[in-house]
Amino acid sequence: MSESGVTAPEGRRFEDVAVGDQFGPEVRETSRLQLLAYASVSRDLNLIHHDPEIARAEGLPDTIVQGTLKAAFLARLVTNFAGESGTLRRLTVQYRGVDVPGAPLTAHGLVEQVDPERGEVQCALWLENPTGERTTRGSAVVALPHRPGRAGR
Repeated sequence: MSESGVTAPEGRRFEDVAVGDQFGPEVRETSRLQLLAYASVSRDLNLIHHDPEIARAEGLPDTIVQGTLKAAFLARLVTNFAGESGTLRRLTVQYRGVDVPGAPLTAHGLVEQVDPERGEVQCALWLENPTGERTTRGSAVVALPHRPGRAGR
């Protein structure tokens, strides 16, 4: 079994999924260097992400993890769940708390709905900080292929 939980060589199939299935957790370490590297490639040069003094002057506890990086952690979680044969159709993210570098974030997912006709799965996603607070919440819709001969059952 791979990190994504995909067991079949062709990837996860719609019939492999049921409401209530959980996926993850995936732990994502964060560091000041990672935030700086991410800021440079994403062109998010806001100083609150890499200058502790400026972040504190803005009332923050320290530099903070970029929201788009946290969204990327959730995107990785759900695409690992979908596997190579799946397609991420929609991803939404809401930021509910501040995360600081050095504190790991744990990504979780839960299958909430399945649509057999469309082969789509709706999932709840969230990131937890080390105290268990859900600082980032999201949802995703992924399309999964049906097993041969079982489409639209």
